[in-house]
Amino acid sequence: MLKITFPDGKHKNYEPGITGLDIARDISVSLSKAAVAIIVNGDQKDLSDPINENALVNIITIKDDLGLEIMRHTIAAQVLARAIKIIYPEAKLAIGPIIENGFYYDVLLKDSISSDDLTSIEEEMKKIVKEGHLINKKIKNKDEAIKLFQKLEEPYKVQIIKDSLQENDFQIYQQGETNFFDLCKGPHLPNLMFIGEFKLTKVSGAYWRGDSKNEMLQRIYGTAWRNKKELDSYLFMLKEAEKRDHRKIGKEMDLFHFQDDAPGSVFWHSKGWLIFNELVKYMRNKQQNSGYTEISTPTVLDRSLWEKSGHWEKFQDNMYLAKTNDERIFALKPMNCPGGIQIYNNSLRSYRDLPLRIAEFGKVFRFEPSGALHGLMRVREFTQDDAHIYCLKEQMEDECEKVINLTLDIYKDFGFEKIKIKFSDRPKKRIGDDDTWEFLENSLLSSLKKLNLEYDINKGEGAFYGPKIEFVLVDAIGREWQCGTLQVDLNLPPRLGANFVDKDGSKKHPVMLHRAFFGSLERFIGILIENYSGRLPHWLAPVQVAIATINDNCIQYSKLIGNHLSKDGVKFKFDFRNEKLNYKIRDLSLEKIPFIVVIGEKEISDKTISLRSFPENKLVSMQLNEFLKKIKNSCSIE
Repeated sequence: MLKITFPDGKHKNYEPGITGLDIARDISVSLSKAAVAIIVNGDQKDLSDPINENALVNIITIKDDLGLEIMRHTIAAQVLARAIKIIYPEAKLAIGPIIENGFYYDVLLKDSISSDDLTSIEEEMKKIVKEGHLINKKIKNKDEAIKLFQKLEEPYKVQIIKDSLQENDFQIYQQGETNFFDLCKGPHLPNLMFIGEFKLTKVSGAYWRGDSKNEMLQRIYGTAWRNKKELDSYLFMLKEAEKRDHRKIGKEMDLFHFQDDAPGSVFWHSKGWLIFNELVKYMRNKQQNSGYTEISTPTVLDRSLWEKSGHWEKFQDNMYLAKTNDERIFALKPMNCPGGIQIYNNSLRSYRDLPLRIAEFGKVFRFEPSGALHGLMRVREFTQDDAHIYCLKEQMEDECEKVINLTLDIYKDFGFEKIKIKFSDRPKKRIGDDDTWEFLENSLLSSLKKLNLEYDINKGEGAFYGPKIEFVLVDAIGREWQCGTLQVDLNLPPRLGANFVDKDGSKKHPVMLHRAFFGSLERFIGILIENYSGRLPHWLAPVQVAIATINDNCIQYSKLIGNHLSKDGVKFKFDFRNEKLNYKIRDLSLEKIPFIVVIGEKEISDKTISLRSFPENKLVSMQLNEFLKKIKNSCSIE
């Protein structure tokens, strides 16, 4: 008999060969009708898969997030792929994975398709779903699988099988009794009746296996949800996201631009650079008040340092390298940690010096594929608000708690109240022994538990040198952005010779905390622009007040107001153009300036101003002193 244990700790004995569907039926009829897959000892399985050993088992339903992912994968691999083959019989199928909120399928077509063709593909998909076929699975060995897909004239499937290291257990899914077969690691829905609402969204090009030396395929994207309400909500969010696109708003506000001479690097205009530096100023103040000192380390470092740290082996393909005339190989730094440790190592450290908190606004460089670049959100050159904290083992939990609390406080200052926390433990490829990882993981988790914070676990997603916490911001339209990180590390310090003299005179390695709040300043600015639709918090706006005149007679009085604003540190601009007032106001509103002051003859004679502020968008008359007080208060972060 097998011992099957359930998530609540209860267990039950079954005969070997029991399937997930059998277990679901044994628990309840309603569960068997809702079940779509099963997790066996952490591995996702189809409901039809037999279980032949003691196992921890979890039944997955369509209501679960994992159930939704399985539905999306089934739509891509079974519904979209089959629809393509029906409409375009000569098409060659490649791969169809899930992505965030949806799926895509890569396919080779004789003629290119466009977004206009998606409607007909979508209609064919709906017909397939309406048929409600069962999804059957057979297991084949390598030779059998190759022969099947050679017969089906699917060269990409054949290549995937040939390149695979496995010799047996290739999973072949068939849709009912049709002649449609697909190769997949699964799991899939048991039948098409579980499929909810979906929509194809766009078409793009993609090289086979991401290699520009290979043929260009067509990638068809889609999204899928449990019901129409969820789908409509997501499509509405997409429309909102399009309106909020930071690239479009950044152009309207004259903040930055990109060009092919420096792909993935930002050309900051004066107003965009004002925002950037305001964030640096804000963070400097926060860090100084929390006991950090600030450093700066070289951008270019010798290959040997990256080899010692372990980054060379893991990140070499994404590093910018340079070979000098004396045959030395250097790299533009992809991260700040190894350089920061050199400053720690430059002095003899005692246990009395710890904890030592060292911050750096370090510019880093990572080669991202051209297709992955996306405005400020994904660049090749960016600035991290990095910090490294060196501490004793017994200080580690306390330091982690301080970082977590400070992170959450910072996000509140920017209006982000809903923060998701994700804990990532040891990855398969890592440095250090299991005992060290055990200590680091337990300590980091303990700090979260002491603060009574909810968190999700990202299994195996830690950094190669230590476990980490990720802070995910939820923006105004419900999108999630991973920003801050906290990693704990006892592996890099010994690799790079970081020591301290302990009470007994012996040398020991400190625990090293890697910490960032914004993550990337460039990306954080992009997130802020989209979250606020360009109307940034008043203290962060690159222009807080615009003074628009009705005619030239108003210039002198306007300059007097400007002098007062300048003394109070308010960022302002004049609009003395010979244009109609309504035109000026419309123009200044597009720049997302929060306060527009209108000066005419009446305002001069009454020593007043007329103020138009967002979102009221109506002119209000007020005394000059009252206005100056209001603006000083409104434009302060306090």
